[in-house]
Amino acid sequence: MRAIWKGAIAFGLVNVPVKVYSATEDHDISLHQVHNADGGRIRYQRRCEVCSKIIDYSDIEKAFEDGGRTVVLSKDELKSIPAENSHEIEVVQFVPSEQLEPMMFEKSYYLEPDSKSPKAYVLLRRALEDTDRVAIVQFALREKTRLGALRIKDDVLVLQSLLWPDEVREAKFPSLDESVRISAQEREMSAALVESMAADFDPDHFTDEYQVQLRTLIEAKLEKGDSLDTEETFGAEAGEGGKGEVIDLMEALKRSLDRKRGGGAAGGSSAEAASGEDEDEDEEAEESGSGTRKAPAKSSSAKSGAAKSTTAKSGAAKSTTTKSTGTGSTTRKPAAKTAGKADPAAKPAAKTTTTRTRKGA
Repeated sequence: MRAIWKGAIAFGLVNVPVKVYSATEDHDISLHQVHNADGGRIRYQRRCEVCSKIIDYSDIEKAFEDGGRTVVLSKDELKSIPAENSHEIEVVQFVPSEQLEPMMFEKSYYLEPDSKSPKAYVLLRRALEDTDRVAIVQFALREKTRLGALRIKDDVLVLQSLLWPDEVREAKFPSLDESVRISAQEREMSAALVESMAADFDPDHFTDEYQVQLRTLIEAKLEKGDSLDTEETFGAEAGEGGKGEVIDLMEALKRSLDRKRGGGAAGGSSAEAASGEDEDEDEEAEESGSGTRKAPAKSSSAKSGAAKSTTAKSGAAKSTTTKSTGTGSTTRKPAAKTAGKADPAAKPAAKTTTTRTRKGA
């Protein structure tokens, strides 16, 4: 790492010389723009709109426009601002860490001792540890006076720049002013879903999928050139996420819980299991030449007569499959799994018979 700035922490009358390093970096693959017709690199030029000449960085100054008047500020004039010349990180307060709004955090920097003896550095670190507080500091960096928080990470002082209060927008949405009724059952279900997903945070368990897949695309493109087939690279269903039937909130919570619990008997998991059995039986029938399949009837939810329910009732019809072979036929009748209590008033659903004949059987 290379130090981007040098200064000193002013801790009362104690001076702590430090070097400042960027604590984070961008891992994104760097892409540039090209002309799609011939692959030529697209480059941007700093062209003056008055004389039409291309201007070097050394000849560029900054300016401010106010009501049609333009004030040009030279580099020397900007450097004359007192705060710009300050290399002091002044400690102004020590506050409980929970009082800092996470939205205000901007960028993080590591601070390294920059003196023959790190005693003052270690003293400040110990003071933060002993009092369990965060130091609020003010400093100037890159033509801006900044507010910051000084904390500890792995025995190293970390400076986190903070946004100023007027840089954080107020969240005001009319839709949240409306009265929304949440039922007790919905709250219980959502709490159960939260509990099923509870864990200790470990960032190493997560991957930037886009960057991984972008690297896969680049490598495939390098190997196959313009003959690249993206469906072959990523799969035919790539990019189709987010499409699905619209279901109500309770149904979504039930399905989410079933999925997190590993596909129990309740909710959509039983229906999905039955569907999987049917598909397997279909394949067996086709392999033998022809097959007759009786599809299980779907059960409907009584809630408002709306969205389809994936909960199988105990009165539902059993799935019957007949598999034809060259010597005879065999019949399988797997018992349907049930979820919930049986409904004595429910009538057995009508059976639907589907016959599929394969040519050459």
